[in-house]
Amino acid sequence: MTPASLLSDFFALFFPNFCFGCHDALKKGEEILCSQCLSELPRLDYFQSDNNPLVNRFIGRVPMKHGWALLKFQKAGIVQNLLHQLKYKNRPEIGERLGKILAQKIKEANQAGEIDLIIPVPLHKNRIRMRGYNQSSMIARGISEVFEVPHSEMVIKRVSATKTQTKKSKVERWENVNYAFQVIDVDAISTKRILLVDDVVTTGATIEAIAKCLLNAGAREISVACLAEVL
Repeated sequence: MTPASLLSDFFALFFPNFCFGCHDALKKGEEILCSQCLSELPRLDYFQSDNNPLVNRFIGRVPMKHGWALLKFQKAGIVQNLLHQLKYKNRPEIGERLGKILAQKIKEANQAGEIDLIIPVPLHKNRIRMRGYNQSSMIARGISEVFEVPHSEMVIKRVSATKTQTKKSKVERWENVNYAFQVIDVDAISTKRILLVDDVVTTGATIEAIAKCLLNAGAREISVACLAEVL
């Protein structure tokens, strides 16, 4: 054991990282969640399904090649807690770690090679200033590392500061985001197979609005990946 690893173990003993699920100290090699909590996450098996519920959400709305969701969103559950920590408690590492897990599942299904560019759902600049980062960008960063495919926040921007989607109906959500996005780098997406990344999909209104912008600007096809889906 090297002096550096001894020092690391010493600090871990007195200043341990805690599991976001059960709040126990993480063991060596564990990140964000302990092995037990990781195994108990409410996972969604969309990676080998021919009848994909996430893709089906967009039928008749916008063409969607693939739809990948890692977890089932449950109120007051561990998934909601993880997303809350990611978005509001300055824990971007949660997004990156879970993004890698999501990407690995996609890779195991032999579908990662069908993506040319990864684009996180953009936040308005005011919200980024308040939050410090875009949570979807953290997820996209993790996926990008596993896929070895570039991700970019410089392709599309949110041009209006929309109100929160919480408690809005499906129609209200669509009206809230319908004209909120603008492609700013057409060349970057021309003929590309794009993966849109979000933290949680509810009605899909935001994804639909962005996908239409990208397709109208010349993208070849759109897929979507999210950490959690509200069923």
